[in-house]
Amino acid sequence: MTYRILFQTGLGFLLLGQIILSKGNAFVYELEPIDFAHWSLLIGTVLLIPQVISFPKKAVSFVGIPLTIIGITCMIGMCVIDFIFWSFPTDSLRNEFASHLSAEPSIWKTFMTIGPSSKVFNLGLLILSFNYWKDQKIGIDLLVIATLILWHLIPTPHRLIFGYSFTFVAYAIILFGGTIKKRIQQHKHLNEI
Repeated sequence: MTYRILFQTGLGFLLLGQIILSKGNAFVYELEPIDFAHWSLLIGTVLLIPQVISFPKKAVSFVGIPLTIIGITCMIGMCVIDFIFWSFPTDSLRNEFASHLSAEPSIWKTFMTIGPSSKVFNLGLLILSFNYWKDQKIGIDLLVIATLILWHLIPTPHRLIFGYSFTFVAYAIILFGGTIKKRIQQHKHLNEI
């Protein structure tokens, strides 16, 4: 249960980070004393790891776990690079750094293209959700919608906010729906007695 709570808290931090980032680069660069947006993303992704590696050892997990860990790694790398961007005092220094990094595909494509896109990360989360296909179809359906939003297949304004909001709600249903349902049934049973 602790890993599930950490996981859900991590998704909450990811959503918070996306909300802060939606205010634009100028807003993020002015944050003090730290880059709260990328710290939220970093803390969120790290909190996911214990649950991700603890998903049931079924066939889908052998695909979903590596994809999610690759996505987490890309997001962590992106956060580190964005901390460096945030630390520069001027846009000219940021542009110079961006020009340097974009000339290195092993860094730029991995951490600045794949990392922020959430495509690999959310694909991994979607595949992992199939472990709960029998009991949590509503949560999985929401996660499919979230993934389609994050992949630009369902166009929405504030794509990352909506995508992570749906992901947050979907995994709340997937990971805690059974527990909540049992408690409601126990409460009903106690009231009948």
